[in-house]
Amino acid sequence: MTIDSATPLHTSTAPANSPDTDTVWYTRCPVPTASGLANSLGWLGEPASAAGLEFSILQDAGAELGPRHFDHRLSGLIREGGNVPAIVARASGSPTRLIGLTWIDESQSILVGPDSDIDDAAGLRGRRIGIPAWAVDQARSFPRAMSLHGFASALALAGLAFGDVIVVETAGNWEPRVRTEEAARLRSVPSGFPELLNGDVDAIYVKGARAAEAAVEHGLRVLVDLDSTESRRSRVNNGTPRPITVHESLLRDHPEVVVGFLAASLRAADWAAGNLNTVREVLARETFSGPDGVAAAYGDDFHTSLHPSLSEERLDLLGIQKRFLYTYGFLPADFDIESWVDFEPLRRARAEVGAATPISDIVGEA
Repeated sequence: MTIDSATPLHTSTAPANSPDTDTVWYTRCPVPTASGLANSLGWLGEPASAAGLEFSILQDAGAELGPRHFDHRLSGLIREGGNVPAIVARASGSPTRLIGLTWIDESQSILVGPDSDIDDAAGLRGRRIGIPAWAVDQARSFPRAMSLHGFASALALAGLAFGDVIVVETAGNWEPRVRTEEAARLRSVPSGFPELLNGDVDAIYVKGARAAEAAVEHGLRVLVDLDSTESRRSRVNNGTPRPITVHESLLRDHPEVVVGFLAASLRAADWAAGNLNTVREVLARETFSGPDGVAAAYGDDFHTSLHPSLSEERLDLLGIQKRFLYTYGFLPADFDIESWVDFEPLRRARAEVGAATPISDIVGEA
């Protein structure tokens, strides 16, 4: 098949709930985040409580609110997660603001079978690569976006493009978002693994702790280690960089809660720098993997760089991802990232915790 960048999909038109929310909702993906650690430490809900608001985790709310993780149409929502849903939501008109970006390399690679005769990226010419099919909408098609960008980066290392390979659609793996044993079971099998193991494709893109662990379990071989590339531009994908977004109404009505959220995240990032083993234990639970998978996916020093920022470099890297998503049909419209950013909450949070990092590294100022 050829890659169709104009495949018609549905975008969410559901209205946001009342701006007079009495609950701050937090949602994130099961990956290393300072906000996730702050939540595990019991710090993240404190700003909401101080403002007389409830604090709840979206994944614990039930299936009816699950889609809000993707479209961000919930007035009390703060989200730290993959950039594909966040960018799609903004392009689709969801009233969000970008208040932080994190960057954690998380074992992005191209895998082949144990008996494959492909030796390097150049060997992918004429071979079948697995790309997850479109989901019900662009935001929930993030597995497809991840694989496309991962393969685009890997192929470029050998001077190749999608026209040089055979694209085979595989089953997506994006639902459900509610925390249940069934959800854990479904997410424990990375997208494309069945097709690669069955010989339906010659190579797949994977990322993260569970994928690294599963690759070892099944004897799969890393053909291209994208984390080893020198340029961060070759590693831009759904989780790199990872945005922190907030609904505009929460930022307008309760800015102190948003600032407190970021301050708790900054403190948790400071804490994480000296507590590698505990951080790994938290990640093992959240990623449905063991300690070996966490170590393989994130290495030994990821815990020292969890601090959110809005540096010029990270905003530029997010712009690369936005342009990629627009080119390959994931966005209904283009938009200006600069108009999405609000620097003030992070400035205030940084001042609150007394961060020693230069302000230019945090918010892109000269």
